[in-house]
Amino acid sequence: KLRTFEKTPSDDSQHIKKDQAEEAVSSNKEIILHKDEAVPSGEKMESTGNRQALEEDAHAMKTQDNRAHQNNLKQLCRICGVSFKTDCYKKTYPVHGPVDDETLRLLRKKEKTATSWPDLIAKVFKIDVRGDVDTIHPTQFCHNCWSIIHSKYSNTLCEVYFPRNSTMEWHPHSPNCDVCHTTRRGVKRKSQPPSAQRGKRVKTTGERAQLNRNVKNQAQINNKNLMKEIVNCKDIHLSTKLLAVDYPPDFIKSISCQICDHILADPVETTCRHLFCRTCILKCIRVMGSYCPSCWYPCFPTDLVTPVKSFLNILDNLSIRCPVKECDEEITHGKYGQHLSGHKEMKDRELHSYINKGGRPRQHLLSLTRRAQKHRLRELKRQVKAFAEKEEGGDIKAVCMTLFLLALRAKNEHKQADELEAIMQGRGSGLHPAVCLAIRINTFLSCSQYHKMYRTVKAVTGRQIFQPLHALRTAEKALLPGYHPFEWNPPLKNVSTNTEVGIIDGLSGLPLSIDDYPVDTIAKRFRYDAALVCALKDMEEEILEGMKAKNLDDYLNGPFTVVIKESCDGMGDVSEKHGSGPAVPEKAVRFSFTVMNISIAHGNESKRIFEEVKPNSELCCKPLCLMLADESDHETLTAILSPLIAEREAMKNSELLLEMGGILRTFRFVFRGTGYDEKLVREVEGLEASGSTYICTLCDATRLEASQNLVFHSITRSHAENLERYEIWRSNPYHESVDELRDRVKGVSAKPFIETVPSIDALHCDIGNATEFYRIFQMEIGELYKNPDVSKEERKRWQLTLDKHLRKKMNLKPMLKMSGNFARKLMSKETVEAVCELITSEERHEALKELMDLYLKMKPVWRSSCPAKECPELLCQYSYNSQRFAELLSTKFKYRYEGKITNYFHKTLAHVPEIIERDGSIGAWASEGNESGNKLFRRFRKMNARQSKVYEMEDVL
Repeated sequence: KLRTFEKTPSDDSQHIKKDQAEEAVSSNKEIILHKDEAVPSGEKMESTGNRQALEEDAHAMKTQDNRAHQNNLKQLCRICGVSFKTDCYKKTYPVHGPVDDETLRLLRKKEKTATSWPDLIAKVFKIDVRGDVDTIHPTQFCHNCWSIIHSKYSNTLCEVYFPRNSTMEWHPHSPNCDVCHTTRRGVKRKSQPPSAQRGKRVKTTGERAQLNRNVKNQAQINNKNLMKEIVNCKDIHLSTKLLAVDYPPDFIKSISCQICDHILADPVETTCRHLFCRTCILKCIRVMGSYCPSCWYPCFPTDLVTPVKSFLNILDNLSIRCPVKECDEEITHGKYGQHLSGHKEMKDRELHSYINKGGRPRQHLLSLTRRAQKHRLRELKRQVKAFAEKEEGGDIKAVCMTLFLLALRAKNEHKQADELEAIMQGRGSGLHPAVCLAIRINTFLSCSQYHKMYRTVKAVTGRQIFQPLHALRTAEKALLPGYHPFEWNPPLKNVSTNTEVGIIDGLSGLPLSIDDYPVDTIAKRFRYDAALVCALKDMEEEILEGMKAKNLDDYLNGPFTVVIKESCDGMGDVSEKHGSGPAVPEKAVRFSFTVMNISIAHGNESKRIFEEVKPNSELCCKPLCLMLADESDHETLTAILSPLIAEREAMKNSELLLEMGGILRTFRFVFRGTGYDEKLVREVEGLEASGSTYICTLCDATRLEASQNLVFHSITRSHAENLERYEIWRSNPYHESVDELRDRVKGVSAKPFIETVPSIDALHCDIGNATEFYRIFQMEIGELYKNPDVSKEERKRWQLTLDKHLRKKMNLKPMLKMSGNFARKLMSKETVEAVCELITSEERHEALKELMDLYLKMKPVWRSSCPAKECPELLCQYSYNSQRFAELLSTKFKYRYEGKITNYFHKTLAHVPEIIERDGSIGAWASEGNESGNKLFRRFRKMNARQSKVYEMEDVL
């Protein structure tokens, strides 16, 4: 076997597995020994030559038979067993090794990581070909099986040609081999000479086993010596004799290459878990074939992996002695290269220094002119050019940059090497424009401030780390609405089909004439459908991950149902800026939306694949329209928001077609206007102001009815009913008086133009109730229950006393208008304890504490995002607590609530359970996210936007 191996080292098909060859030799020996039993012992010496000849003949026959079998295997497909001699299957592909170019392009298009045929065959046909032996299995497969692999990844049907359960089973070669049965009948065997029949002493089983072991050991020794000659690495790899510590032999064996027996250099691990130096194993595979040199298991260059990091750490920390003469330093294996480079530098300086034989001293290369540099390096340049044309397709630049990179790495200058590598890969050392944009926004830098920082960093470092402003604006376009294409089915009514729509003027399309109401405002907005598409594309990963979490196929195209929370709020005290433009009021209005949840119909049920975890965060509250206007200005509000509402109404009756994850998917939208405070709800629904007799925006109760029946009311109002009542108010079909007509329409006095969901805004409910408790505290301090007739000056004195005490005890500074934070601090047991210090009556102490205790038990129910999970016990107790709270108001605090009640107390006591039963939550649908967005509006307008009326709204949006 070794002689044959040396003759044809490059032919993989000629390699016979060592164990099989040894078994064949031993079996032939046993046959010969059994046949020689009758030969007398005196003729032993005479039969020795005949026995060796017979063994050689048997071995030759076995080898010839195996070669014939292997030649037959070369004509068969490894997967389906079809013969390549048929015309339609002449094109073949190797079972092992990397895939062809066409398959590689398909895999990259489908974002698959497999790059070798064994991986693809295992995935498609469930066949593991890594353990194939070329004496048993064919090494090629046919074009039909190649087509089946392509159909798997191109989503086309190819089952008609070859079902997956029809793969071949291959068995070792035997006398009854189906592969070469026909060929075997035509082979003529040599007749054995009669001298082979002469007997000799039969060896025992132990002797035969010892003989087999000796033959095997001799073959292994010869094979290892041959592999050492192939790799020839004694001058480049470190011997284990250089180890500074006397390690155990087994440990030394574990850290040494199993080919060259040197310490592992750039170690790699095979699939059979053997360790080799990278250069050694690659040379052996190239010369000897694709097998592991230790166990002859099939092994290919693509199978080699780096060992685990802990093993590499052990290897790098080994102590070795420096092999250089006159250097007795002990160093770690990981730093050997750096240590050796120091020796090389000294040797180069000593031995290869230029000897100046007079004349001008030799100058350094970098100090020469460009012409002199070319002259000195002309020979090196010619050699590099020749190498590049031969090996790299003429890419001289890549060869030189790689040489420079390797030189930097060898000098341990990894920082410069990383920068050079980034330039070679086209990344550069600078930040991505989108990252620079995020830095600018999150640090609240204006354009001029960012530009100054950009110029300063570039001047100091000499590199363009930050990107210029025009690159930021280009990156910003991909993040804003109007970048992604989409389609509506059916097309939206009165809305353009153009999808490349960014920021537009809020007054665009508004017909103006001399007689019209003058619109003194500046407004900027996105188109509603483009903004929704941008929000969905931002959430693409969450949507696809949600489908995986629900075990849904990622190719489902919908329809997806998207629930949108709409919020709108006005803000005051917005200073006017300089520049040309209308004289706008110092107030602003912000309209925004939040994607609350997304679900998909699957079978007979709806599965929720996304739900906003923080629905009241400003990060998920997407701004849609910004205007410098007064929210009380009905005409301006309707003029700017009417186009938005028209787009919203059109989207209700249409489906969005949007590509997501490479598949065109369908989306439907459900809009719920819940993020409005009571003032704005009354404005957009056409109701009278908050001081109206009809105190509720959810039911028709008057203030008197609500004070007499504090708890038992139900939600009756709706947008459609308000529209009908407005028509009655406008036309007065029954010719009634003003009071009768007002009683009929229940407080509707204007045309509703935005549809809202009858609900409670949790944030403003909290603030309204805290304001009422603040008044109760003042009245209890002044003992109003004893003397109801007091002057304004007396009431003012009570308020000053309360403010001073709260500031001292609770660190609560008095505020002109109550904020959410002040309300949260005020509504606590500690505050009641502090207030009770100013009240003399113990009975009033108990009443006030019980009132606050009940309120604190009710508050989490409407403030939490999911009360059924967060506070189920308080949710169950809510009806009892609300009735007890109402009973206290009508008895202990009758002086305040006889014949009247505040709007938010009425909603808190009467409507909370019904809303939670309908929506599941009140806090999640609040306007708190929009209120947080108001802070961002002020901050961006002050710090980031251009200081002019024309561009400021566009920059802030």
